[in-house]
Amino acid sequence: MHAPARPPKLSAPIDVERVRALFSRPARLAAADFIRREVAHRMHERLQLVRLVPQRVLDAGCGNGADLAMLQKEYAAAQIVGVDGAEAMLSAAEAPQAGGLNRLISKLLPAKSGIDLVCGDFADLPLGPGSVNLVWSNLALHWHPQPDRVFAEWRRVLRVNGLLMFSCFGPDTLQEVRAAFADVDLAPHTLPFVDMHDFGDQLVEAGFSTPVMDMEKITVTYDDPHKLLAEVRALGGNPLTTAPRGLLGRAAYARLLASIEKQRRSDGKLALTFEVIYGHAFRPEARLTKDGEAIIHFSPRAPK
Repeated sequence: MHAPARPPKLSAPIDVERVRALFSRPARLAAADFIRREVAHRMHERLQLVRLVPQRVLDAGCGNGADLAMLQKEYAAAQIVGVDGAEAMLSAAEAPQAGGLNRLISKLLPAKSGIDLVCGDFADLPLGPGSVNLVWSNLALHWHPQPDRVFAEWRRVLRVNGLLMFSCFGPDTLQEVRAAFADVDLAPHTLPFVDMHDFGDQLVEAGFSTPVMDMEKITVTYDDPHKLLAEVRALGGNPLTTAPRGLLGRAAYARLLASIEKQRRSDGKLALTFEVIYGHAFRPEARLTKDGEAIIHFSPRAPK
């Protein structure tokens, strides 16, 4: 008798098609690249602490491909696979890879080395089981409505002892903007980001071993509320199915600016908080077969 499948856990009522639409114009997102690069740098520092010689690396949510070159430089003999749900972002990622350096590296290294780009869903990857040694995902997970399915899929494609390393935004991200919009209306204007402890529980449920979660807050300051809001929009936008459609009216926008202005600090700056969650975990050896039978390993005794 099989137990009924558990329903997927929604991080938020996110419309995946709306996410793709929001990321269909890479140039609109460029203003927020600074936070993506900063978090990638901090993830890379953490990666240096792990000894790994991967044959294949997956960048899940590669966006415009900014992390691909770093991963290829770190693991020059590996095949780097970039997956993203927005074709426009992959087109932006493809342009730099057409250069001579990538062609030269591909000639000098094994046939499987280099960078490949694929359009696909995090939770339904076009990769075989146990085909990846490292899954890397930078500030992408919070755009998916079902992170538990994503973790299960990342575990599926990882080889035994393969590493998952990811970052995403936590609940205090954009708290200043959330508070300012509360003075305008009751509609949700930002994502309700998931707590890191919930992600840790989901990693365990997905079958990862000894997940390590940590968090830090990065504060960015602005002089101008218009620039602050522009860079918030450049993070992606609001993909919630419950999000209001259409632009704010002139009076509502004026109330929003006034509410932001009330948050000016004593130094005259406007603050914007990013709570960044980092997680890493390994795929352990299986302890049960598909049929639920225990797997026991025997080693012969060493001769006396």
